[in-house]
Order: sequence, then structure tokens, then C-alpha cells
Amino acid sequence: MKATAAARRYARALFSIAQESNALESNRGELKSMADLFEAEPALRNALFRPLHPVAERRAVLRAVCERLGLDATVRNFFAFLIDQRRLVDFDAIRGEFDRLADAAAGVTTARVTTAAPLDDAQRQRLQSALSARTGRRVELEVWVDPELIGGAVAVVDNVVFDGSLRTQLSQLRDTLRGH
Repeated sequence: MKATAAARRYARALFSIAQESNALESNRGELKSMADLFEAEPALRNALFRPLHPVAERRAVLRAVCERLGLDATVRNFFAFLIDQRRLVDFDAIRGEFDRLADAAAGVTTARVTTAAPLDDAQRQRLQSALSARTGRRVELEVWVDPELIGGAVAVVDNVVFDGSLRTQLSQLRDTLRGH
């Protein structure tokens, strides 16, 4: 989900607080726990995300859920603030942006990789190592299979495209043979 300007602001605010209190990874885990719960319990998600219920009721339900999960006060207060600001609907985008900020702070980036066929573990490791060497950062892979690619892979890391597809290689060979 693409983060809106508001989602980016909220994520940066929580990220700053988490970083200052040395709770970055624990807060990240707590956000994931909530996301997992929302995915597992669509009725809970609908009750909290839709403003059909009064704010006080939604806050009470959220408070109970946060306590049951043992979430830290910062995250509990953040969720209450999101309800008050009617921004809980942006939770997925906020969480995605928070994860991106936490990854960047840890020197980790994500490569979106499209391959012609599924990668085995050895291929994933070689690709991850090669991209890490090229970017100077630890790279996590998100891999999609696109049979129309014919062969090879295309990776996008921080808006830089590494095109190792067979189609591109054949095009480059054709251009070389033509003398271009």
C-alpha cells in the first residue's frame, strides 16, 4: 500500500519516539502483532476502522486489545491518537512506512525482484549477495514470478533497476552485433 502524506507523517512521528526511547524493534514487533490480529479478525478490524461506532467505544476496545497483547504505552497511545484523528484507516500505510524507516535506519533495503521461474534457496542467496554488494546495504528480497519474462531476473532497489532478463541481454547482443 502506498503511503499518503498523512501516513508518512504519523509513521515518522512514531518512528522518532521509538528511536528516542530505544524501542524501535519492539514497537515494530507490536505493530506487526496488531496487523496480524487485524488480518485474523476482520470483524475487529471493521469495528475499529469504521467510524460507525462512537470514538469512546472504539478506544475502549482498542485499549483492551492493546492490554491483552501487552503493547507498550507508546504504541497504545499512538493507536488511541489514530482513533481520535480518524486515521486508523491509514494503519497499513503507516506500518509500511514505519517498517521502511526502521529498515533504512538499520541499513536494510528491499529489492523487488521479478523472475521467470521460482528461485531456489541458493539462487536467492546469490542474488541477495550480489545486490547487497552493488548497493552497499543489506538487501531483503520480495520475489514475484512472471513467466513472460522468458529468463533471468529484473530487480528494483531504491528506484534503481538491475535488468538481467534474457530479453534485455538478447537486445544488448543484437545492438552489439549491429554495431550500435
